[in-house]
Amino acid sequence: MDTRIIDLHVHSNASDGTFTPTQLVEEAKKAGLCAFALTDHDTTDGVAEAKRAAEAAGIELVPGVELSTEYEGKEIHVLGLYIDITNEALQKHMADFRDSRDNRNVYMLEKLRAEGFDITQEALEAMFPDAVITRAHVARYLLDKGYIPDIKTAFSEYIGEGCRCYVERPKVTPMDAVDYILEAGGTPVLAHPVVYRMERPQLKKMIAEMKAHGLVGMEAVYSENTPADEQDYRALAREQGLLITGGSDFHGENKPDIRLGKGRGGLYIPYSFLEEIKKARS
Repeated sequence: MDTRIIDLHVHSNASDGTFTPTQLVEEAKKAGLCAFALTDHDTTDGVAEAKRAAEAAGIELVPGVELSTEYEGKEIHVLGLYIDITNEALQKHMADFRDSRDNRNVYMLEKLRAEGFDITQEALEAMFPDAVITRAHVARYLLDKGYIPDIKTAFSEYIGEGCRCYVERPKVTPMDAVDYILEAGGTPVLAHPVVYRMERPQLKKMIAEMKAHGLVGMEAVYSENTPADEQDYRALAREQGLLITGGSDFHGENKPDIRLGKGRGGLYIPYSFLEEIKKARS
């Protein structure tokens, strides 16, 4: 067994995590990781800081991102590993996407205020300085203010898809995301397929379309997987000719039951996954 443990799906407070990039490196050191990928949602703002801290700590940092897309009515996430964070096309896409998210936040907060919650953009920014405000931040704000009993309630009753304060926003396709990542020199990976609860024919159809654009890997090892799920997605990845990757989807206190590199305790992501990605890139 490869004892060199990694984590290829990690979030900082540059998006919706609660650890700074430097704190993530410290946590990775404590967890015994030899490498991790910083994959914040639609931003690479934390990568430079994480890289400096990782170099000082002797940990390998994979510059990454997680792009939000939509496919046949479902939200699909695509990881980009080893991206060039200076790529202008990728940065413009993410800036446009953040603008659409900011506009969405305006309408979502209006709906929440109509429900009786005292919440404003200014209050969110004061509670989460320097963060890209997402629904996760809104949920955390409502919890910390005592308006809801837990994070789950925010999404199941108010801001989750189909709920009364939910606001749609324009999304790109997973194929677009693959194109953006490849243009930025990265390796595109389908994130956490278990989350989408797609029927197998629909999932295979999407994978085929993404592969036609250059999809390389699938996150078959993931915190939400059961052992049967992991076995299933590993087999699917091999069947589809995709590399197997793995990640915890660590968000700090925004997902308190998920630990860096360990998920809920049983996650095992060996360095050999990263070695296969590097071979494919060479």
